[in-house]
Amino acid sequence: MKKRQKQKRSRDEIIRLYEAYIPVVTEKIVKIEMADDGKVTLFVENKGVMNRIFQKIAHKPKYSQIHLDEMDSFIWPLCDGKTNIKTIAKKVRARFGKKAEPLYDRLLKFFEIVESYEFMRFMKPAD
Repeated sequence: MKKRQKQKRSRDEIIRLYEAYIPVVTEKIVKIEMADDGKVTLFVENKGVMNRIFQKIAHKPKYSQIHLDEMDSFIWPLCDGKTNIKTIAKKVRARFGKKAEPLYDRLLKFFEIVESYEFMRFMKPAD
């Protein structure tokens, strides 16, 4: 049996494919706080049997806090379910300039991480 090979996509193809997608925050994020300096903190509830046991025995917190850095804190409010990744990239470039480069590599990594933790999902654009 012949093994089917995955087609490798170039970086530019990946960017063109994903820049039209619209990021949406999931219900896994139960609370969002913004500090005076603009930094965002996300709160995620620790659910499940094992988490409940550790909360009782080891006094672990019911909610985990995720602190975002300056650029991620700027990106997070833009993920409103209306703004696509291309528009977000333009706003990040306008705000941070050369500090944001390599822009799309950083954006794709950020979105890859938050999607892996199920903090965000992506809607395909309506054709």
